[in-house]
Amino acid sequence: MSDELFVVTVTYSPGPHLDRFLASLAHATERSVTVIMADNGSTDGAPEEALDRYPNVRLLRTGGNLGYGTAVNRAVAEYGLSSGDEFFVVANPDVQWGPRSIDLLLEAAARWPRAGSLGPLIRDPDGSVYPSARHVPSIIRGGMHAVVGPVWPSNPWTAIYRQEREDPSERPVGWLSGSCLLLRAAAFSEVAGFDERYFMYMEDVDLGDRLGNAGWQNVYVPSAEVLHHKGHSTGRDPARNLAAHHVSTYTFLADRYPKWWQAPLRWAFRGALGVRSRLVVRKSLRERGKGGR
Repeated sequence: MSDELFVVTVTYSPGPHLDRFLASLAHATERSVTVIMADNGSTDGAPEEALDRYPNVRLLRTGGNLGYGTAVNRAVAEYGLSSGDEFFVVANPDVQWGPRSIDLLLEAAARWPRAGSLGPLIRDPDGSVYPSARHVPSIIRGGMHAVVGPVWPSNPWTAIYRQEREDPSERPVGWLSGSCLLLRAAAFSEVAGFDERYFMYMEDVDLGDRLGNAGWQNVYVPSAEVLHHKGHSTGRDPARNLAAHHVSTYTFLADRYPKWWQAPLRWAFRGALGVRSRLVVRKSLRERGKGGR
């Protein structure tokens, strides 16, 4: 295994989060790290400032706001990260690294030779544990979570899907949050990376599912911890992003039920998600309007 480790982050006017990301990275691993900023059109100057302050940072301009998965794929292709059996990290720029978090993921990778992806325990800013290790959505689990979750947050389908009632333990899961992943290059290459149809949301669910179908494992490693300051980019236009989430959810579910005789199921998905999307977007717009008064 090479001593150099590449860390890919997708930037889109990340603000002060990026400096926290880069400064705390020194505590995450003893290995030599090169950070690739796949920039989707930042206008705040943060990526350029990072270039001046951190000698191990590289800037790759993608040419526009291509979305998360596509930007990662561009960086992987540009730097040849998908060859061999080495590892690389993909993480959001609003992640703050915990002590030895990357080294602990690498140590876990040695224990799980079929791990295609490994993810840490993720804490929200208030210190609570974010349910980042979940089952792959099914008709019942994922469908009921998607449809009734907004109006009945404590419903049993959401709890099962999110694995909220399980104690943190190192184990294979259906998929891991794409906000912080250690990826095995050979596995990422085998499944052709992120599906670029997903502009935002569900690209990590899709990747985990395809890795699992290809015989790889997605391994949750709670001994490694990071803090995730969520919403630095999605919070700019919450209504638009909530709508995008539902489009991505439909794309994922429709892909899993593609046969002609499953068309009524796809229509049901589209109808239910459309209703849910309108409800949550309307609620978001109302709350945003109240906040502006």
